[in-house]
Amino acid sequence: MQAPRLSGMEQASQGISQLIREGERSFSFEFFPPKDEAGELQLWRAIEALEPYRPTFVSVTYGAGGSSRDGTIRVTERIARETALLPLAHLTCVGHTVAEVDAVLDEYAASGVRNVLALRGDPRGGPREPWTATPGGFTHAVELVEHLAARGQFDIGVAAFPELHPASATLEQDADVVVAKAEAGAAFAITQMFYRAADYFSLVERVRDRGVDIPILPGIMPILNLAAITRQSELIGTSVPDRVVARIQAHSDPADIRAEGIRIAAELCEELLDGGAPGLHFITLNRSTATLEIFEKLNLTV
Repeated sequence: MQAPRLSGMEQASQGISQLIREGERSFSFEFFPPKDEAGELQLWRAIEALEPYRPTFVSVTYGAGGSSRDGTIRVTERIARETALLPLAHLTCVGHTVAEVDAVLDEYAASGVRNVLALRGDPRGGPREPWTATPGGFTHAVELVEHLAARGQFDIGVAAFPELHPASATLEQDADVVVAKAEAGAAFAITQMFYRAADYFSLVERVRDRGVDIPILPGIMPILNLAAITRQSELIGTSVPDRVVARIQAHSDPADIRAEGIRIAAELCEELLDGGAPGLHFITLNRSTATLEIFEKLNLTV
């Protein structure tokens, strides 16, 4: 993993894409803004537990429809101010005019945050709901990327989809979108969660065949509760392979189900790294235990 670099506000100004290209394998963690005091405590316990692993960066999500904007800004700025972690702030088009987007970016810039994940975002009703642009706002993530690039202050990341995006007609179209984002100024990408390494490698190949070589980090979410993952997967267009379902369903005890989910995630991580993935991006759900258990199985230590 990466050796310690800088701390606090100096660290926040580093560019993630350069770290990925020039460093060793990237390991990163994704958090979401808490909704209450108990969630706040849980989030910071997870951050404290994972910080010694010196991740390349940590990201903070936006809620559906941009609902957690203030929380995202607050958590991102606190990470930059109080930890040695490099924050990546998510930013969506949903529910924001261009002026409001600029206000968020001004606040990040003033705090020394220089890495932004530019997303179209999901409608407030969820990813399967029809998309409607906010009047005075952006229609597509590509437009948000162009806007960020024109400001010249940020290292820009974008989303990528190993499986078919709910709004796309084909996988080729999904690859075209990644390419368009890169041409607009994106310097790296993070994928939606998935459970077949072949889907990730196929996405990378489609993008490379189009002449784009930005780093594409695979998004990892272990299956700790099959029903919950299945519901989420149906919403976002991710499939859980039959062989994975069979392995999970072979167990009845919740602890055994969880342990099998960790094993499956660790095997996927090994296959990805062995196949040349530049790193791993762990979707933590604001908990550290599962990620640390995967690290143990991968023989990754502090």
